[in-house]
Amino acid sequence: MRKQLQTLMLACLAVLLAACTLWAEDTPAYVRTRDVIYGRKAGLALTMDVIAPKEKPNGLGIIFIVSGGWRSHPGAIRPEMYAPFLRHGYTVFAVVHGTQPKFTIPEIVEDVQRAVRFIRYHAKDYHIDPDHLGITGASAGGHLSLLVGMAGPAGDPKAADPVDRVSSRVQAVACFFPPTDFLNWGQDGAVLDCQHIQDRRFKAAIDFYIFDRNEGVYQRVTDDKKVQEILRNISPISHVSRDDPPTLIIHGDKDRLVPLQQSERMIAKLKETGVPANLIVKKDCGHGWFTILRDTETLADWFDRYLKNEPYKAAE
Repeated sequence: MRKQLQTLMLACLAVLLAACTLWAEDTPAYVRTRDVIYGRKAGLALTMDVIAPKEKPNGLGIIFIVSGGWRSHPGAIRPEMYAPFLRHGYTVFAVVHGTQPKFTIPEIVEDVQRAVRFIRYHAKDYHIDPDHLGITGASAGGHLSLLVGMAGPAGDPKAADPVDRVSSRVQAVACFFPPTDFLNWGQDGAVLDCQHIQDRRFKAAIDFYIFDRNEGVYQRVTDDKKVQEILRNISPISHVSRDDPPTLIIHGDKDRLVPLQQSERMIAKLKETGVPANLIVKKDCGHGWFTILRDTETLADWFDRYLKNEPYKAAE
């Protein structure tokens, strides 16, 4: 099974690279600011690239989470992937987070929330509206986008850092094939934890540790109830509420890495609460496909619909 998944991931990467090459000629002119430091942790700098269209910027920002398998690297930033957003006038913030196996998902989520806060705090510097932000990504990047969308906390007015005083909420989400529910993976009651995940490349992301102050070391979380509590907390579906942002997901019906069921459950839950939500199922497509950038145009249309006007608010 592991070899099959490795082959699948390599094939998906080849498809995405080919698509980027095909669409590179359609990428509008842009200005790219590399390695903007949005935070620091564990002695490391957290960075993002800011990619702004040269012509007809619309004054709005899209946050693109650079993540696959909860791994992130500046080398994975490819402006041609953001061409549809740039054509629509959006300034794109390509966010690189602390990567597994060094960091687990709960730690990675904190990075993404910090990035949103940083962008909002510096909105005037980037000539964007801080109250009209969208977020996107694919696979793990989609998962993190949803988690920020559903559970992005408000700022702490007492924080020493002024960046941490502003909200990490966003006003629209649109993403590709995301994990959404680790406690019901593929079917009800099927838990995807460190013991059940089959591909070892992803184990570190859900291999949780807590600091033992008495021993002065990090200890692995082995208690099943505690593990499930953490898995529930990092599952976007667990945080759905009526004030969540409008959400679009695009997912292939032949995805063997992240089950389509994950997106189906998520969109159904959002609709139950009255949040504008839509799922587009790509027939005979897996975890990525050759024409994915055409579908990125659909994400841009979604952001146009919900960012260019007043943000969605739940009815009283």
